[in-house]
Amino acid sequence: MTEQFTRWDSAEYLKTEEDMANYLDACMEEAGDDPAFIAKALGTIARARGMTQVARDAGLFSGKSLPCPVR
Repeated sequence: MTEQFTRWDSAEYLKTEEDMANYLDACMEEAGDDPAFIAKALGTIARARGMTQVARDAGLFSGKSLPCPVR
C-alpha cells in the first residue's frame, strides 16, 4: 500500500491579522540573516489574505483560528 501525502501550506491556517503577525514574528526569529526566508513568509501571508477574503465573500469565514505549526 502506497501512502499519499499532500503539500503543507501555512497560508491555509493564517486566518486572522493576529495569526499573520505571529507567523511573521516567528519567521523573523527563525530566518536569522536569510532575506529569502522573510520574502517567502511575506508571500505566504499575501496568499493567506487572499484566501481569507475569498472565504469571507463565500460566507465560510468563522473568524476563529486553528493552532498550527509555523512552517
